Amino acid sequence: MSDSSAMATGAADNVAAIILAAGKSTRMRSKTPKPLHALCGRPLTGHVIHSCRTAGVARVVVVVGHEADAVRKGLGDSVEYALQEAPLGTGHAALAARSLFHGWSGTILVLAGDVPLLPAPSLQRLLEHHKRTAASATLLTAFLDDPTGYGRVIRDADGCVAAIVEHRDATPEQRAIKEWNPSIYAFESDHLWAALSRVEPANNQKEIYLTDAIGILRGGGRRVEAVPADGPQDVLGVNNRVELAEAGAILQRRILVEHMLAGVSITDPASTYIDAGVTIGQDTTVEPATFLYRGTTVGEDCTIGPFARISGSRIGNRCRIVAAQITDSTIGSDVSIGPFANLRPATTLADRVKIGDFVETKNANFGPGAQASHLSYIGDAEVGGGTNIGAGTITCNYDGYRKHRTVIGRNAFVGSHATLVAPITIGDGAFIAAGSSVTVSVPADAMAIARARTTLKEGWAATYRAERSAAKAAEAANARPNHGSE
Repeated sequence: MSDSSAMATGAADNVAAIILAAGKSTRMRSKTPKPLHALCGRPLTGHVIHSCRTAGVARVVVVVGHEADAVRKGLGDSVEYALQEAPLGTGHAALAARSLFHGWSGTILVLAGDVPLLPAPSLQRLLEHHKRTAASATLLTAFLDDPTGYGRVIRDADGCVAAIVEHRDATPEQRAIKEWNPSIYAFESDHLWAALSRVEPANNQKEIYLTDAIGILRGGGRRVEAVPADGPQDVLGVNNRVELAEAGAILQRRILVEHMLAGVSITDPASTYIDAGVTIGQDTTVEPATFLYRGTTVGEDCTIGPFARISGSRIGNRCRIVAAQITDSTIGSDVSIGPFANLRPATTLADRVKIGDFVETKNANFGPGAQASHLSYIGDAEVGGGTNIGAGTITCNYDGYRKHRTVIGRNAFVGSHATLVAPITIGDGAFIAAGSSVTVSVPADAMAIARARTTLKEGWAATYRAERSAAKAAEAANARPNHGSE
């Protein structure tokens, strides 16, 4: 464990988080709830959960409201949930989680579910500052040259937070302040609940605001601290699809930089896309126009791309993948794939397998050193180690009602343009003659020939061409108009 990780674990002792994700967010203009909009392979709010977990926060409560069931399903069961019955403000949303903390005392992070760029070190620093200063509440703040529209953080002579003033209520002097409040807090739990219970919905919307709790704590003589984030990008919220794309571009750049600093060569970052959570081994090269999606692991010393698309798959070491699509598959080491190969779900390739151009696989297992070099479909099949699949071979796995499996043994040879009608077993070392349509199982070391015998008719082609030429000439003569006199 690194020093920073150890410090983070200590800072997060007796710490919980409440993530506010109950809003309707009409500005997204989508049937999908905002917390579930995908961003680099995770739901929007999933990034906030991940940051909390990385910062060492073991207990995370997500407050849901709009499309609550869908949000619960989309974010999964690794967190707790509280329901805000009506959208009555950020303070009201935090209060919706209070019953889950009955008898619990400690520090509670309260943060929005739409700040996906918030890094774990910022939360660690917030918690450390909060603990060191023994504050009732601590804000994570940011600085902007033009913070128009944001609440300003007013500090007293000691540097503590004296107030948060909304832009519309600020004086010209206060509007000149560059420090603003992105609504990311650490509270002592007892002080939070006590302050929120005193907040009155004294606004036009009749809502309970979290910022009012800050004012109540400060008015009661409690210490309120603030610690700046590293930069304004870290705390930017997402309210519409334009901001979602902008956040995605920032996050994607961070992901690529992290991989490159860890020893991965990315030839053209501008044309490369890698989801959060993808792992890539040292000295692997990612070529242009490559997309590595969620759930993918790539080993060391591989060359991936150009034009590769891999999702939910495990790739071993020293693999070469060119212009291929791989989905939910497991690939061993020293494997060559592509170009223009399509590995569909449940494909497993052992070490040293070759899958060549225009080969499609599905629910198929290839043993060590097996190869299908071109123009084949291998579905619902077992292919033994060392077996060669000739060009144009297909496994006929579907009878219109059910799928059936083809089993091919070790070191077998399947000739070009063979059709294997499942269910069928081809034994170890068997040969299938080119062009055969095999409908019965073949014993080990046997040869199967299932095709019509070639018949030769010498001179037939010349005779046929002559007959056709004569017929065409006759047709042309009959079609000529008759211009003779009566």
